[in-house]
Amino acid sequence: MTLTAAPGRARQAAGWRPPATAYGLGLAAAGVATAWGVHRLLPAVPLLTAAVVLGIVAAHLPGARGLVRGVCRAGLSFAGKRLMRLGIVLLGLKLSLNDVLGLGWATVAMVLGVVAATFCGTWWLGRRMGLRGDQPLLIATGYSICGASAIGAVSEVSESDERDVATSVALVTLCGTLAIAVLPLLQHPLGLDDVAFGRWVGASVHDVGQVVATAQTAGPAALGDAVLVKLVRVALLAPLVAALATSVRVRERAKAAAGEGTAAGEAAKRRPPLVPLFVLGFLTMTALRSTDLLSTAALDTAATAQELLLAAALFGLGSAVHLPSLTRTGARVAALGLCAWVVIAGASYAGVLLTT
Repeated sequence: MTLTAAPGRARQAAGWRPPATAYGLGLAAAGVATAWGVHRLLPAVPLLTAAVVLGIVAAHLPGARGLVRGVCRAGLSFAGKRLMRLGIVLLGLKLSLNDVLGLGWATVAMVLGVVAATFCGTWWLGRRMGLRGDQPLLIATGYSICGASAIGAVSEVSESDERDVATSVALVTLCGTLAIAVLPLLQHPLGLDDVAFGRWVGASVHDVGQVVATAQTAGPAALGDAVLVKLVRVALLAPLVAALATSVRVRERAKAAAGEGTAAGEAAKRRPPLVPLFVLGFLTMTALRSTDLLSTAALDTAATAQELLLAAALFGLGSAVHLPSLTRTGARVAALGLCAWVVIAGASYAGVLLTT
């Protein structure tokens, strides 16, 4: 009996293969661990920033380049899309409606104006500059809302090309990282006290981690207001994604009406939901946080999980960056990033002066 069954078991073992995503997810986990180590050694470098940079490095390192483009590609793409969604859902636990209302309606209105000016101005300028694909939309979203997380959310609805997403994430991350060094130097020349500086940082810096790293240089008062103002921008992610989904549905409906038969049916099937499931999850987490039912330990655990998920997603997105291909549009992308940075910094500075 044993001798007969052994070959069968051997064949089963020989025929087993790990899931297609396993290798890429393993590489993403190694990237997150390395990024965490970098953050521990250099606390001024946010974990998410280190994860993006390491993803870009892995995509161009001779020893790892073949893995990134080959057997690991499926898992890295999975991390960049699916883990990003989970991270965005948990991001909702950072937002409490009571905290937002505590800022006052003038500050909320200021943030709305800054976001609208940055989004519309960047999108319009990117299209005028002739950037490829969805890059104008994605860069505008990243600058105006919450950096790479917003880019990931919008790209899910718009079904953007992975290269456009990776390029936009790299640009927004680079500019947000530069803000950590540049903005504290401008506090006193611009005549901002600690609270005003914190609000300026919260209204103008892209990623939550970058906001924390920048604002903490001016003390706890600046940090508290910076995070609150930043979270008001994060709250605008849901209506933006819903508006974009509506726009996509309108376009697909028009295509379906102009098409015939199977083509029309396929166009109708591609229409995204008005509010994607991960955005509903984000709103649910925000509502849950607003009830004050969750303990500090639960919120801390969720915050850690959220950062690790987003770090893995950003490592995956960073690994899709192909620097040689950026040479064709690199100057235009960099110019758009610089212009968008000036717009959001200027608009938020004016808004802070008007509301403080």
